[in-house]
Amino acid sequence: MATRRIPAAATIAGVSILTGLAIGARPARTQDRLAARYDLFKAAVAAVRDQYAEPVDDARLVYGSIDGMLHTLDPHSSFLEPRQYTRIREQQVGTYKGIGITIVALDGAITVTKLFENSPAYRAGIRRNDVLARVGKEDTTGWDTQDVVDRVRGPKGTTVDISIRRPGVAQLIDLTIERDDIKITTVTAAFMMTPGTGYVRLQDFSEMTNDELGEALARLTAAGMERLVLDLRDNQGGPLDQAIAVSSRFLKRGQLVVYTRGRVRGADEDYHAAEAGNTDMPLIVLVNRRSASAAEIVTGAMQDHDRALVVGETTFGKALVQGVYRISGNAALALTTGRYYTPSGRLIQRPWDGTFDEYITYELRDQTASRAHTAAELKYTAGGRKVYSGGGIEPDHFVAGSAEGFNPSRFSRAVRDRGAFILFAERFTKDGDERAGARSAARYKVGPGWTVTDEMAADFKAFVASQRVRIDEAAWSADQAFMKAMLRFEVDTDLFGIEEARRNLAKTDPQMQAALGFFEDARKLIAKK
Repeated sequence: MATRRIPAAATIAGVSILTGLAIGARPARTQDRLAARYDLFKAAVAAVRDQYAEPVDDARLVYGSIDGMLHTLDPHSSFLEPRQYTRIREQQVGTYKGIGITIVALDGAITVTKLFENSPAYRAGIRRNDVLARVGKEDTTGWDTQDVVDRVRGPKGTTVDISIRRPGVAQLIDLTIERDDIKITTVTAAFMMTPGTGYVRLQDFSEMTNDELGEALARLTAAGMERLVLDLRDNQGGPLDQAIAVSSRFLKRGQLVVYTRGRVRGADEDYHAAEAGNTDMPLIVLVNRRSASAAEIVTGAMQDHDRALVVGETTFGKALVQGVYRISGNAALALTTGRYYTPSGRLIQRPWDGTFDEYITYELRDQTASRAHTAAELKYTAGGRKVYSGGGIEPDHFVAGSAEGFNPSRFSRAVRDRGAFILFAERFTKDGDERAGARSAARYKVGPGWTVTDEMAADFKAFVASQRVRIDEAAWSADQAFMKAMLRFEVDTDLFGIEEARRNLAKTDPQMQAALGFFEDARKLIAKK
């Protein structure tokens, strides 16, 4: 979400001011009606608390009520319980102290779903889908994720003993891991794709994004970068100021990046590039249906100023500016305070239905290269190119790609969404891996530069069938390139790191390969200015 960063003290004051305006400035009759409705709410809470068949926690009642209230407004305003607020702040700040894993509770087991590269857990050899069976001497069966977080996190330099259960390995794997500063990076890959062609994957936005991007661009420039692919696919946004800073790296000083409009004081703002950026390097911005919010701000600014060509799919269409207001006890509201518009005046926000169903399921629906528009939606870029308002940013060159740049069948997408590639990756280990937690029941040992063989592909097909999935033979045959690419990508992610995984995937990613063919058009675009 595109979020205005607000210090804690300011958020409390801000909410108090807003509350005073909303209530104190209203006529007495309105205040009386509101007070009566508060009484109704308190009576309902009391009735549930006293009469419900089972005891109900007061916090659960109040939290649920606030969340329900906000969900009547729009699809993105929401209540953040203290744990949720803490996680969001960690994502925005980009650091915390711990061992560097993301976990979920699945069927009573605490399961690892993600590792941060070069974190203590990564260095120890923990892998996705490992189960944290014990922390210290305590069995974790039936714990929730916060129980684990409370025990695993701690001061840098201290240690925690954990035992992991890994599929195919009979005994628990005991590890002692030293806690460290965990950096949540948003630039997850930056490398030279071909001589002169740089690539940067910007996965999210946090308070460190602009600094991370600056470091990546400096490295690539030193390596001979003359043109750039900025990959914003699956990037769902983050702080507004970082979207402005990232955009400024490619614009002239003073050019409009985005403007916001709302009904509360301070909601109407115009944001301009504060520094002179690189305006001469040909630029391709790669987006898909899951690119949203801050990612759309960057994309819209590049397109409206004719600074870059946009390739991929029409973006999600979230143009709501949200303030995160801490209200009490480390709980907060993510509240929509306005809407943002691109420099040409485009509103990117898609309309939503009353239940938000159509809105939320947008990314599940296939796209076409064109769609109908009204005359009112027509806008123009700085160079006179036609662009349209009212529902995401349409690419200059449409290339379908619902899954990592590929556009496979629904069957093959479902195989991916079930986590089959990640589960099958457990059968692979890195040749010569001597990390303490590297023990496995792997069938395949691979090294850098490995490829998916026909034997591996057949083994994967048998594995999918063993998961009670009825194989669609036609789809399986048609999607062989996708299947092999995803299998290699997930194994590479586990064994060689996300940057190496992205580097190898880029060689077969259809959206990426199409994007490379538009650099001459991107060069001509900036030459006209």
